[in-house]
Amino acid sequence: MVKSGVVKTNGFEMDYCSFGNGDKISVLIPGLCIQSVMGAQDAVEAGCAVLNDDFTTYLFDRRREIPDDYSIYDMADDTAAAMKELGLSNTYLFGASQGGMIAMVIAIRYPELVKKLALGSTSSHIHPEQRKVIDKWISLAIAKDRQGLYHEYGKEIYPANVYEQYKDYFTEVAQTVTDEEMERFVILARSILDFNVTDELKKIKCPVIALGEFNDEVLDSDATMEIAEQLDERPDFVLYMYSGYGHAVFDTAPDYKKRLYDFYMKE
Repeated sequence: MVKSGVVKTNGFEMDYCSFGNGDKISVLIPGLCIQSVMGAQDAVEAGCAVLNDDFTTYLFDRRREIPDDYSIYDMADDTAAAMKELGLSNTYLFGASQGGMIAMVIAIRYPELVKKLALGSTSSHIHPEQRKVIDKWISLAIAKDRQGLYHEYGKEIYPANVYEQYKDYFTEVAQTVTDEEMERFVILARSILDFNVTDELKKIKCPVIALGEFNDEVLDSDATMEIAEQLDERPDFVLYMYSGYGHAVFDTAPDYKKRLYDFYMKE
């Protein structure tokens, strides 16, 4: 059963939900979304079924009100503050795509919050050639082209067969996107473009798994490999690459959550 809540601090409010029955605490930080991930919380809970007996999982959104210059580093500070407000520490932290960027910063700045770190389809440094898809999404959002954005988003993060399966859904849900959500998306997307923690990755003290995709059309597989280059000399670093599941492999690969579970449970 999913429980929804709002973290309230002196500076912001952040929506979150929790599910599972375990004593261990896992935290999920989602990637860049057109609309709030809270609308998909039941699907997220179902996708994490393999964790639910051993873990209580917290899924965090971005803060409700965001400034125009909101950065990945700000998102990390706010998510860490929300985790502390809820009394969470020593967590099993997973971040997908932009969420992985946030997770890396949390592990670097707030090591007491992270027992193990899992990074999915993410990057420690956005190179010029990795900006093309993000720039396209930003242009569509600025133009308020809801359908164009949802369809381009779907095409880029999913393999072709999955996109075709949900094509009509993207058309339908695009009609519900508000101007405020378009403006929020632009701010969140722009934060990715100047992100770079590559030189700080060695500051991460906890065990790390990086899961990438050879067919990642958003950040490309080189992004995961760059993370691996910084950490692969460590005995507590694990790299695993998928093929054929797209950028959103964390949603499309049937064994993905089991692979996370095995990493988390390994002593």
